[in-house]
Amino acid sequence: MNITFLGHATIFIETENYKLIIDPFISGNNLATHINIDTLKVDYILITHGHQDHVLDVETIAENNPNAILISNYEIVQWFSEKGIKGHALNHGGNYHFDFGSLKYVNAIHSSILPDGSYGGNPGGFILKTPSKCIYIAGDTALTLDMKLIPMTCSVLDLAVLPIGDNFTMGYEDASIASDFIECNKVLGYHYDTFPPIKLDKTAAQSHFKSKGKELILLDVGSNISI
Repeated sequence: MNITFLGHATIFIETENYKLIIDPFISGNNLATHINIDTLKVDYILITHGHQDHVLDVETIAENNPNAILISNYEIVQWFSEKGIKGHALNHGGNYHFDFGSLKYVNAIHSSILPDGSYGGNPGGFILKTPSKCIYIAGDTALTLDMKLIPMTCSVLDLAVLPIGDNFTMGYEDASIASDFIECNKVLGYHYDTFPPIKLDKTAAQSHFKSKGKELILLDVGSNISI
């Protein structure tokens, strides 16, 4: 599995045969101006919640990839279906087997409203399981004891993608506690630096994780890792 960080909370995942993008917010991100969304080829678009900084480029990407399927909660899938975008709705605790593997929609503590003010349902995260890998994508969330349920779904996590920017989500200190709850010491940090309130002290964040015996991966926009 190859994972590319496209800035803010946007992750591009390539499995053996499929391409998934999570929470596309690229055209509005000044840190991602070198990323061309018109060249992105995707099979699935995953949305954790309805805020503009997570859905801004959904329509453009869907237009460029007319066979792509949107996966999110019921309210978000319905909202985008009115724009002609095909979708598959999940709700909290629900698991579904797709051709790339399975997705489970899990709890997140945040808010959710769509760009036009429509109700965006309850925010969530995803547990993505392929035949060989399992990762947890937390979405925008506070630290929550619900994270202790994650290892019951995926006994061995290969990677956790956690917000670390603070202010709107948990910060890196809480993210290190979250890594204990989910029993995964390899964390890809996201949702930081895009706006002044979430500017991250990267040295302090990585030092904190290292002091706890954990690895915090911080990628440049456009860089990737393989797991």
